[in-house]
Amino acid sequence: MAQIYVASPFFSPEQVDRVTRLEQALAANPTVTDFYSPRLHQDAQAEQFTKAWATEIFHRDMDQIAAADVIVTVLDFEAKNLDSGTAYELGVATMRNLPILALQEKDEAVNLMITESLHWYTKQVQDLATYDFTKMPKGEFVGEIL
Repeated sequence: MAQIYVASPFFSPEQVDRVTRLEQALAANPTVTDFYSPRLHQDAQAEQFTKAWATEIFHRDMDQIAAADVIVTVLDFEAKNLDSGTAYELGVATMRNLPILALQEKDEAVNLMITESLHWYTKQVQDLATYDFTKMPKGEFVGEIL
């Protein structure tokens, strides 16, 4: 089974709701054994939002991307922008040749650097509860490209 890394913003109630529903869909998927979502791993030895905390979280997340076989991402952020941390994680994943599966619930244009790096795309979070991570079918981005 594939090790999945979830790349998503979780800075507002709307974003937390979206990634929580994504996590629930992955947990319900019979082809998923495990996934790592940074939202669920913000605890650290250092005090939150200090330099030491940031360093610890960064290295933990990079180690998890290095261990991942697949990235599942949320493209929704604010207007036509992707969260900068999520974009960074997708760049790392692209350079590692990891397949990127994307969820986008809003109808916003997406930068071509993201759209062209995607392995699979959906507008419905529930699709991730039934996606076959053993066969990894492809599905192109559908929407406006920036």
